[in-house]
Amino acid sequence: MRTSEDRDAPSKTSAEPPPSSAGPVTELFEKIVANVETVIHGNSLAIRHAVACLVAGGHLLIEDVPGVGKTSLGKALAASVSARHRRIQFTSDLLPSDVTGVSVYDRNTSTFEFRPGPIFANIVLGDEINRTPPKTQSALLEAMEERQVTVEGSTYRLLEPFMVIATQNPHEHDGTYPLPNSQLDRFLMRVHLGYPDPAEEVGLLTKHGADEPLEHLRPVATPEDVIAMARATRQVHCSPPIQRYLVDLANSSRSHPAVALGMSPRATLSLQLAARAWAVLHGRDYVVPDDVKALALPVVGHRLELRTARSGAREQVAPVIAEILSKVPVLDSSDSGS
Repeated sequence: MRTSEDRDAPSKTSAEPPPSSAGPVTELFEKIVANVETVIHGNSLAIRHAVACLVAGGHLLIEDVPGVGKTSLGKALAASVSARHRRIQFTSDLLPSDVTGVSVYDRNTSTFEFRPGPIFANIVLGDEINRTPPKTQSALLEAMEERQVTVEGSTYRLLEPFMVIATQNPHEHDGTYPLPNSQLDRFLMRVHLGYPDPAEEVGLLTKHGADEPLEHLRPVATPEDVIAMARATRQVHCSPPIQRYLVDLANSSRSHPAVALGMSPRATLSLQLAARAWAVLHGRDYVVPDDVKALALPVVGHRLELRTARSGAREQVAPVIAEILSKVPVLDSSDSGS
């Protein structure tokens, strides 16, 4: 296991009251996006999705081929917040205790002392999460869902805010353990970076050839900022017509001929939460249908089980989600801003 040194680990304090309007949250969102874009070029939408996941208080899965910047995106997002963050390199011999921590016997006091693992951080970057066995993967389940870990019968609360940013390569099978649906469901969003266009790749060669942007990245937000943004997100109004639209999307996914397992109620709740974050990040205190449509693929894509062999593949699930969005109408949306 390899972990990075903690950067700026301020003591835990109570969060400030959430902003009274979307304005301050939107401004801070743009600052974080701009900060990350100094490292990741040509993937503005993926960056915005990732920051929206942070604002919503969810966990992020970055899935793509090697070398396109998955780990760099995770590092840049973590470094943009002046909080405690750690990196875990997942390997086949990684043990659950390497993640959660272990109790060590102290001869001086004749007692066992708990030594926290790297999961005790505000932002945890798990690199190549599908390279570790299911037993170790499951050690993250309680942490991601309950924001706590249980070691040898004792329960320990995690820091607040808490976010897991995990990366994986979808096209490599040797020595990998695919994430089960129960763990995939813990990630609020899954994003992809893709290859940059030629002009952006030339700029990448020029900028990274002279310097390493990550080394000079400075935080632009605090843990208290993130907590306040998450609270503001949950105050965004989602009208009954929009909520009915979300339920209709879920029902359509469950009856789609290409889908073996459609959206669960948790997936519907996650899409509403993400849409609220997307709304406040665009300066609104209410959700509109376009917020739901913009987040449908990153929020729902990894939760649908298709009848094809590679059910979680983005290239296969994207057309299915697009078809569902095109067929499900929005009932009287005049109340969406009320």
